[in-house]
Parts: sequence; structure tokens; C-alpha cells
Amino acid sequence: MDSSRSASSPVLCLASASPRRKALLASIGVTVEVMPSDVDETPLKGESAQAYVERLARAKAQAAVSRTALPVLGSDTAVVIDGQILGKPIDEHDAAVMLKKLSGRCHKVLTAVAVAGPKGVLSCCVTTLVKMRVISQQEIADYWQTGEPVDKAGGYAIQGLAAVFVEEIKGSHSAVVGLPLYETTRLLCQQGVPIWSGCYQQS
Repeated sequence: MDSSRSASSPVLCLASASPRRKALLASIGVTVEVMPSDVDETPLKGESAQAYVERLARAKAQAAVSRTALPVLGSDTAVVIDGQILGKPIDEHDAAVMLKKLSGRCHKVLTAVAVAGPKGVLSCCVTTLVKMRVISQQEIADYWQTGEPVDKAGGYAIQGLAAVFVEEIKGSHSAVVGLPLYETTRLLCQQGVPIWSGCYQQS
């Protein structure tokens, strides 16, 4: 650990306003400065879900590079079912349609991570399978009233109240929340970003 840097000083720029991603990075001792990137999230014609999330993650990281001296992390998550990418719901009806589609079925959650640093832009994409129990129409309506689905891909948050809908998960839980920690740590280490740096006690 660089003794010239305080344990609480940022070692990474997070190109996202997501409090979940910031919290996940904090859980492995990575202190960040938050610098959201404004990137057009419209899928390209014929673009696969994996290519889509990885393209956005890389674009978000690259968009913030010129504004900071720190390595930059960008990430994007998509919920996919029947080949359709489910983004963030635009209103209550849209959220209800999404959750009804997910109800009683398995779907994929794809999360891409890109880290821009001394070695250029390194990225990866992680796929997790999530099985939902059957969700009633009343539950869907009640869940919307909590406000939780508003800014969540697929209209639900696995780390929040929607945990009661999840019957089974195969893969990375943290990836569904917003950042696959195992793969993220590998990318950060390759770019020279110290892990656990925020966990040391100052003398």
C-alpha cells in the first residue's frame, strides 16, 4: 500500500451513480470517487445482450477517463428473457409487464465490467441465472408502491424487497446486484488498483 495515500483516499473512479456498485466496491475496501458517465443506452440493431452490456461498460469507463487521474470502472447490467433485454421500467405498467414475464420462470442477468487504466480498457461479462417463483398481480402492484423497482433493470432488486421472489440463483449474486466481485477484483488488480486499501486502520 502506498504510504503517501490515506486509507480513505479514492483509488478508483466509479463511472456510475449506482449506490449499490459503490457499496460493493466498499465491501472489498476500494474507496471511489463517483463520476457518472452519460452514455446512450439504446441497443444497436442486431446486438446481442452480452455485446450490449460490454459495449456500455467500456463506453462509460472511457467517457470518464479524461476527467480523472485515477483508473476508471464502468459497468452495465441487463435482465434478459426470451432474448429480450429488459431495461429500467418507464412506469408502473412497464414494471408490471416485466415482472409478469419473469414470474415463475428463469431469466439471465448479464453484468459487464470495464476498467480503464495503465493497460488500456479491460473488460468482462458475467451471466447469472435467476429463477423467480410465481408472483401474483397484487404482489406486483404492492411492490411498485415501495418505489424499489423504479431504477432497476428488469424492475426488481435482488438485494432488496424482491429477494422474496427469488427461488434460486446460479452464478454470481453480486453480479445481479450490480458488480461481480470476483471478476471485478481481477480486473482491478491487473490495472494496479489496490484491494482492501480502505480497510486498513490509520496509525
